[in-house]
Amino acid sequence: MGRRILVTGLGSYWGGRVARALETRPDVDVIVGMDTAAPRVALERTEFVRCDETYSILARLVRATQVDTVVHAALIVDSTGSGARRIHDNNVIGTMNLLAAASASDSAVRHLVVKSSALVYGADQRDPTWFAEDTPRSAPARTSIERSLIEIEGHLQGFAEEAGGRRVAILRFANVLGEGIVTPLTRALDLPAVPVVAGFDPLLQFVAETDVVAAMAWAVGRELEGTFNVAGDGRLPWSEVIALAGKHPWPLPPLGAPLWGELLGRLRVVDLPPEVIALLRYGRGVDNRRSKEAGFRYHCSTLGAVQAHVERQRLRHAVGAEPGYRYEAEVEAFFRHSPAVVR
Repeated sequence: MGRRILVTGLGSYWGGRVARALETRPDVDVIVGMDTAAPRVALERTEFVRCDETYSILARLVRATQVDTVVHAALIVDSTGSGARRIHDNNVIGTMNLLAAASASDSAVRHLVVKSSALVYGADQRDPTWFAEDTPRSAPARTSIERSLIEIEGHLQGFAEEAGGRRVAILRFANVLGEGIVTPLTRALDLPAVPVVAGFDPLLQFVAETDVVAAMAWAVGRELEGTFNVAGDGRLPWSEVIALAGKHPWPLPPLGAPLWGELLGRLRVVDLPPEVIALLRYGRGVDNRRSKEAGFRYHCSTLGAVQAHVERQRLRHAVGAEPGYRYEAEVEAFFRHSPAVVR
């Protein structure tokens, strides 16, 4: 029998794209995706199950489908638009329900791949130049998003130690740039003048969207185990990123930075939560050597990811955005099951 895979967060940007990549693998027999929202991309053989934010249906789904692999793509890693309660329920409670389902006596799960974030390292003036996977944070976590990711990884480490015969892979991704990706940094780069913290020019690291999807599929295919940083080679000063985008800096006072970050959000200029403000002060770099040594091959460096983003940005402003995909159950059922469709 081939692999049987469950993808959480199928309706997220990443869940749908990872499922689509897994559909091309001949060694995968079954893909089931679950989320509170419908998929954002067209899928050919992934079955969609709607659920609540805490994934309370997980135990039944894992038992009924006998999946052997779970790709956990449901974690919130951008706090804009999400309160502390929603972040905790989705990230912490949802992951705990997942681990309970995966460790049940009637579970067939043997491999768990988790999409995490370099946010677990934080951003502080005492940081090293590069964070390795075992480098501790320089300062305690101050935001709900960082605390949730750290707590989740603690639960995952405990699960990995206790679950005999089951493998856990945690992928910590740097800031992502790609087609259709919207983050505080991409919103900032869309402005005529890009916010900077006066007196700071942090070194930032990016990873291309194609490398994120490829890394998730690679981790599944290799049945990877352990924690891995995933980021493009090199770092760039924020001022150089702004220059490459053809924009001008907008210096904002370093004193009371979280307050003006919140004010910009309220004015609907750009939402810059505290963890992003810290990044725009101190930057962050993660060492990607472990993922390379395990066999992953990157398509883009940090510079390449930024250059590709700038080209997409110019094209979008010139011709407009392409119409997005809209999931409709009846339409999907027709294309999958109708005898009129030539297969």
